[in-house]
Amino acid sequence: MRSTAIRRTAVAATAVSLALFATACGGSDSGSGDKGADAKAKESAAAAPAAKALSAAELEKAALAQGDVKAHKISKAAAKDTISVDDIKTDKEVCAPFVNALMGAQVGEPAAFTKRTVVSEPKKGDLAKQDSEDVEEAFKAAFDVTTTQLALGSYDGKGAQESVAALRTAATECAGGFGFTAAGEKQKVTKITEEQVKGGEEAAAWTVQLEQEGEKVELKLVAMRQGASFASFSSLNMAVLAGEVEDFELPTAVIEAQAAKLA
Repeated sequence: MRSTAIRRTAVAATAVSLALFATACGGSDSGSGDKGADAKAKESAAAAPAAKALSAAELEKAALAQGDVKAHKISKAAAKDTISVDDIKTDKEVCAPFVNALMGAQVGEPAAFTKRTVVSEPKKGDLAKQDSEDVEEAFKAAFDVTTTQLALGSYDGKGAQESVAALRTAATECAGGFGFTAAGEKQKVTKITEEQVKGGEEAAAWTVQLEQEGEKVELKLVAMRQGASFASFSSLNMAVLAGEVEDFELPTAVIEAQAAKLA
């Protein structure tokens, strides 16, 4: 993809993956959606008690660090892999929280905010001892690497609950597709499909299809709340980007680990 925005969450993510490992080796299609579920999400946010945000130092301590997730490399997100809310514009205002999370930017107004890049380790095998078919599968396995941009914020009051509710509303209202611009590059979300996920006190997940100039790529987006903290996980798999496979799993180990550190 030539898009600056997608490159930061996709193509650039593959470069991050390779660099890290090289060092280590040294719902629904309808725009109308489910109004009942949307209302329930808002009621949940309103009913939850207000909470005090973590300080910037406390949030850094609570964010994932190297060693927290087995078979994953974790680092603080580099400046080149980040994008600000000010650089993101959407065709529909209701879709803004969803795009912000997808691009790894802030959702709402967190009192403290930080980012991590989390990369799964590829499966290893002895190519020399395998026949041609096994070698092909081994190469596919080597590309089965998921890069996740983790954006973590802590909020005063009910900001974290409201962030989850905002993403659920956006996913429902914008499921049929919409356009947006990130870092000056025009993009299009063509489809949002809900996934099942568990994590923290509440969580939601989606498969998101992006398109630019006829090229398509699928990302996974997860929203998770634990206490006064809200985390978004925007993930891309290298094998999907390379066209080796059509789908990949949610980064459940990463989600569970971050929820546990926030508990």
